[in-house]
Amino acid sequence: MLMNMKDLLAVAHKNYFAVPAFNISSNMLLSGVIEASEEKFSPLILAIHPDELAFVRPSFIKAAIDEANKATIPICIHLDHGSTMRHIMEAIQCGFTSVMIDASTLPLEQNIAICQKVVELAHAVNVSVEGELGTIGTTGPEAEAGTEEIIYVNPDDVVTFVEATGVDTLAVAIGTAHGIYPKDRKPELKLDLLKEITARVDIPLVLHGGSANPDEEIAMAVKLGINKLNISSDIKDAFYQKCREVLADPVIREPNSIYPPCIEAMKKVAHHKIDLFNAAGKAALYHCAH
Repeated sequence: MLMNMKDLLAVAHKNYFAVPAFNISSNMLLSGVIEASEEKFSPLILAIHPDELAFVRPSFIKAAIDEANKATIPICIHLDHGSTMRHIMEAIQCGFTSVMIDASTLPLEQNIAICQKVVELAHAVNVSVEGELGTIGTTGPEAEAGTEEIIYVNPDDVVTFVEATGVDTLAVAIGTAHGIYPKDRKPELKLDLLKEITARVDIPLVLHGGSANPDEEIAMAVKLGINKLNISSDIKDAFYQKCREVLADPVIREPNSIYPPCIEAMKKVAHHKIDLFNAAGKAALYHCAH
């Protein structure tokens, strides 16, 4: 069943679990994350970045909506890191049920003003909105955009931002980076900062770039109030590492021969994340559950 993010995360917020937001930019990734989530009976967020949307084209969203409507689990289709009003409008026109406006590199007042405008537009058509405060780091050119240095969120700003904008959910920078960490960098979440934020606002919070953080840190972040976790690099890495193995056979060329083992490899990672986020079986908490 297709849902917006507000309704999807309200259940997660009340029941202390996080819904995985898997970035998908191909039909194989779409099939894989839906299969993995149905097998685990977990709610699901299909996340698509504007660059990914430009690649798969808006017609892909029609297929995603069709799959979501047929699924046995609640699914939200979410624009990840929209940075312009054009991104937001295109996503709403395509049929996304949730959008993110990322103006986190701008001064707080500008971030609030832009977010207010998006909330006004999106809420009018029952599309939910995610904002971002602080900046997420980046680990390299194949990762989504981020800044060289992580700018940790200020809890005072969180209160101001949530009250002023009316966002449905908020991404907070507490020590993650997009992409897969190089060996010489150790990710570390500031869980005390997260506790301070959740003590002051009652809103589902989002963690971006949860790929390389230790499992115990992620599990604790979920217990402390993170209700959505973005996973992109980990599933794609598993998929394409397997793809490289399969393509070592010079004769193989049919997509239906090449991709099934790659989807299986990716699903193993997706299953692990679903369990880690305490989301397995949680589709039962939604009215759409079969």
